[in-house]
Amino acid sequence: MIAKKYKYPVVLTIAGSDSGGGAGIQADLKTFSALGCFGTSAITAITAQNTLGVSAIHSIPPETVKKQIQVVLEDIKPDTIKIGMVHSAELAVTIASVLKDYPAIPVIFDPVMVATSGDKLIENGTINTLKQVLFPLSALVTPNLDEAALLAEMEINSLEDMETAAEKIMGFGCSAVLVKGGHLKGKQLFDVYLDKSGRKQVFLAEFVDTNNTHGTGCSLSSAIAAFMARKLDLLTAIAEAKIYIHQAIESGKDVKTGEGNGPLNHFFNPTKLIIYELE
Repeated sequence: MIAKKYKYPVVLTIAGSDSGGGAGIQADLKTFSALGCFGTSAITAITAQNTLGVSAIHSIPPETVKKQIQVVLEDIKPDTIKIGMVHSAELAVTIASVLKDYPAIPVIFDPVMVATSGDKLIENGTINTLKQVLFPLSALVTPNLDEAALLAEMEINSLEDMETAAEKIMGFGCSAVLVKGGHLKGKQLFDVYLDKSGRKQVFLAEFVDTNNTHGTGCSLSSAIAAFMARKLDLLTAIAEAKIYIHQAIESGKDVKTGEGNGPLNHFFNPTKLIIYELE
């Protein structure tokens, strides 16, 4: 009798490292683990960072980033890929050169440009390259309001503005966009989804009064990738990821970690590592 073999749902994150542990690679891996997935990583940059802000960024050479991605794709074969901080045009081109050979793996791209603290995390001139080479490879792009404003080249002050920005961002070739409205003031928060079929959906969430929102965007895109690795369709993955993030914020809202914007509570109710039988 042949013994059955199994696999984990695997997610690859391509992103920067946060020494404070609240965002970036660290938040991604925590999210994957909390949602029962096996996390792998390719580090694009090392940041000296805490809850108060970013004090230094050290770039990893693009060829080293490329090799990290290649060895994971060739051997461990992730089910989904999340991309975070891509701070140079050369790095964007390098990442795209690898991923174009793996069109069957869904890519969730969180175009990290501005930290929670307001620090800019991307080089000037890189935004157009992101649009040209990474957006067309993405199943979903998840900009926050600041990033959507940069991408769409417009001010965003309302739900209607978010919908207009989503339409503009779709023009850059991605399959779908989720404009995150967490920075709009109000008791209800809105995220606007739009895809290339013209399907539009507004996701609602209740505002949580807390400073502990560092890494929210990283964690949301990672949660979407994790739920897709668990075989959920995109819209269901977004809905489940939104619930997870809301609960993670709510569970960590009164915890003091550092003097600035603290992290989410990623492990408020962790899922054991999931095992699927190999077909």
